[in-house]
Amino acid sequence: MGDPGQSSSPRSPHGSPPTLSTLTLLLLLCGHAHSQCKILRCNAEYVSSTLSLRGGSSPGALRGGGGGRGGGVGSAGLCRALRSYALCTRRTARTCRGDLAFHSAVHGIEDLMIQHNCSRQGPTAPPPPRGPALPGTGPARSSGSPAPDPCDYEGRFSRLHGRPPGFLHCASFGDPHVRSFHHHFHTCRVQGAWPLLDNDFLFVQATSSPVASGANATTTRKLTIIFKNMQECIDQKVYQAEVDNVPAAFEDGSINGGDRPGGSSLSIQTANPGSHVQIQAAYIGTTIIIRQTAGQLSFSIKVAEEVARAFSAEQDLQLCVGGCPPSQRLSRSERNRRGAITIDTARQLCKEGLPVEDAYFHSCVFDVLISGDPNFTVAAQTALEDARAFLPDLEKLHLFPSDGGVPLSSATFLTPLLSGLFLLWLCNSTTSLGMIWG
Repeated sequence: MGDPGQSSSPRSPHGSPPTLSTLTLLLLLCGHAHSQCKILRCNAEYVSSTLSLRGGSSPGALRGGGGGRGGGVGSAGLCRALRSYALCTRRTARTCRGDLAFHSAVHGIEDLMIQHNCSRQGPTAPPPPRGPALPGTGPARSSGSPAPDPCDYEGRFSRLHGRPPGFLHCASFGDPHVRSFHHHFHTCRVQGAWPLLDNDFLFVQATSSPVASGANATTTRKLTIIFKNMQECIDQKVYQAEVDNVPAAFEDGSINGGDRPGGSSLSIQTANPGSHVQIQAAYIGTTIIIRQTAGQLSFSIKVAEEVARAFSAEQDLQLCVGGCPPSQRLSRSERNRRGAITIDTARQLCKEGLPVEDAYFHSCVFDVLISGDPNFTVAAQTALEDARAFLPDLEKLHLFPSDGGVPLSSATFLTPLLSGLFLLWLCNSTTSLGMIWG
């Protein structure tokens, strides 16, 4: 994937304003927004206010300008346009909440302001004169390129930003053990229904029960996934799996997103009916795998970063984001209790398929030790294979967490964390609800 700390917009070698084709793609991206969401108007005004900057200003006049900090005329003009653009998005933030095109636009604004050294405070561009539709806002497109498919997240993102999107991985398996987006690895005692994910596009809930009467260890026996209604892509779809009932269809019997134009961007496939299902949600850049092994359900997901980050303060309890709450984590002493078989036997069984003694290996040992069921080795092995397929950075494949589940390394998450916090504040600064990240 692209480095999450990198800019999310293409860099011009001369520091000049984005080309008309780039701005046209931005407009096309937003063409499928809700009628109440005014992001299309914001983008049209931005394009209009920057059209003149491509003529009459040499690349040198724009290089390293500073937008009111002593830069060239062109750079100052671009910064005024960007401040107006940002103001427009803030004014429409409430009605655009949960709209991927809106959040992508805000990402682009932030990147361009950093690229051109623009201050966030300062003069804005005058309102553009009303006139004929700008190129890219109607059927006629001066660039001659087709509109990006609004239900192909990866393709749309790559065309807009000039790079592939970033992705995050989370998994829950066995006891359950939870690997969070931040590479925390926890063994949890959670009982009942707990949200793995709860954002503007996706809701995933795991329901767990004790492995035996009076035991602290639990296993997931039910998974509920809600793919929320998304404009012209899909109708709302609900998927539900239980132990011994892992269907290859949504609750309504369908295997795709419905009759909308982008309905095929959500689909279910199965390679092993009744025990292994893969759900592809291309419209939000997400893949989910559900498996049943040893009388429990495993969950694994690869999801686009901006989708995972699209949640409000009221949605802060998500095991994939924050891991298990401290009160729900099994301590080392609890994990080392005497089990149904000897620890040497459990280690030998797990070592066959997990030669590296990482968090997956130790999770396997715990599950086999407590349950006495060698089939739990498969749950840990398949979780590791999913991580190998889903993780963008394989250096983080093997984790060796401490008792508290502290991540092996968090340095790589510092930059996206800080930029994400500001981005989400910017999206919703006109409301009292702040969106937070982990």
